[in-house]
Amino acid sequence: MKVVAYSIEPFEKEFLAKANQKKHDITLISNALTIQTADYAKGKDAVLVSASDDVSALIINKLASLGVKYMASRSSGMDHIDQAAAASKGIRLANLGSVSPQPDENVSTRPHHAFPTTKALQRLAEQTVKNLDLWQAENVPKAGAQD
Repeated sequence: MKVVAYSIEPFEKEFLAKANQKKHDITLISNALTIQTADYAKGKDAVLVSASDDVSALIINKLASLGVKYMASRSSGMDHIDQAAAASKGIRLANLGSVSPQPDENVSTRPHHAFPTTKALQRLAEQTVKNLDLWQAENVPKAGAQD
């Protein structure tokens, strides 16, 4: 599956690469998803977004016109995504759902910063890639199926 991931933080790259294991062609960019950066999704099957990305109807319409069929949020919620616009364009959505730090993966803190631990980041990356795996599996022709 061809994917572009927006708003990637430097610390996320290693975790996504490890979870992906070269199964999907993922382009990682630090740019936020905007109307100007949506063109990076041209020719991609899916986009990965963060909670801070603009996923309004305008952006979703642009992504659909570029051929995007799937959108996975790297967050537990989807309030930042115009879900009605995605549905109207046939874009399938996924998020991290209940994947959150476990009791032994408490969020580390330091003055003015809070960030997930290494173990929590790995679990989040693994769920993100699992969403891509499931979508890709849906698109594999069944044995004996005819065109």
